[in-house]
Amino acid sequence: MFTVLFESHHLYYLPNFFPIIKEMINRAEYDIFASIPHSMPNEEIDIFNRICNDNNIEIISSNNEEDRIQTIRNKKFDIIIVGNVGKIEKIAAENTLTVMVYHGIGLKQTYYNDIVKRIDIRAVESKERFDILSSQGYNNLIINGYTKCDPLISPEGNTEGLLTNIGLDQNKKTILYAPTFYPSSIEKIYPELQHFSNEFNLIIKLHNFSWFQKRYKYQSEMMMDLDNNMSNVYLAKPSEIDVIPFMKVSNLLISDISSTIFEFLPLDRPIIMAECFSIRMKHRIFKKRFKRKLDLERYDSIEFVNRFNDPSQLNGLIYHCIEYPNELSNLRIEAIEKYLYKNDGKASIRLIDEIESKL
Repeated sequence: MFTVLFESHHLYYLPNFFPIIKEMINRAEYDIFASIPHSMPNEEIDIFNRICNDNNIEIISSNNEEDRIQTIRNKKFDIIIVGNVGKIEKIAAENTLTVMVYHGIGLKQTYYNDIVKRIDIRAVESKERFDILSSQGYNNLIINGYTKCDPLISPEGNTEGLLTNIGLDQNKKTILYAPTFYPSSIEKIYPELQHFSNEFNLIIKLHNFSWFQKRYKYQSEMMMDLDNNMSNVYLAKPSEIDVIPFMKVSNLLISDISSTIFEFLPLDRPIIMAECFSIRMKHRIFKKRFKRKLDLERYDSIEFVNRFNDPSQLNGLIYHCIEYPNELSNLRIEAIEKYLYKNDGKASIRLIDEIESKL
């Protein structure tokens, strides 16, 4: 048996890890553990622990962060899988095989900068990014696809009845709004969502930081107000960390620069991308600093979405996409190969095959 630790720097990394965990359980050759830094908010840690317990995953925890790191180090795991580099250099023993499955595949430059030499395998979701990283001199790369999207293709995890269970009308078309935390479209779009048509269901799935980081909590407070005052709106709870089930029941995605615009692709359903953001004063003054945060080349190359920069355009665009759902289908199908490698639900299988070849 191999011991494997999933080091989850934040709660929202777990949905990337669960398809990998499931495949490891199927192979019956792994003792699986998980851990989250002691510095995370208590509510976030509590949710993390509850989810791991519900899935029979053993948790590594302690009274402080130093002890947690030392406990992990002392266990000398065969494999450690991370969602960013985090503290990998401190927790990995000399012979530990370290794997990074990056937590997001969106439009931020951190994807290319979050790198240390101690990572043995970096799982890359597309040939495009494989080529970019390879050109920068990295030779620890594999192309496997994006593990988080595996359940979108799998017939397992039935979502029948989900809309009814969350109080929405299963006979109505369903819109999913899944923005990122910064730069976010929430403040600009909020007035339009207040007048959201009763013809549709609206599911709102916020980023983890909108719930747990002080500077972004106003975002969840705004959406809670919306949820409390509209009957056709469901705001996903902080404990509902996985957007995939909500994607499965949605006819249309609205987002901004979130990874969800890529994650939604395997369903070949319309995507609306908001280009109206609320930006901090320092980024309004120092625009170059803001632009350095984004992968502008990738941003400009996206053709499979319907874009808007005036919030008043949103509702008209929703009706258009619902009426013509196949309008950009060819571009979405092409984008799957470009941004997600393969649409077969086997990214986790390819990753574990590669891990096992290195053990």
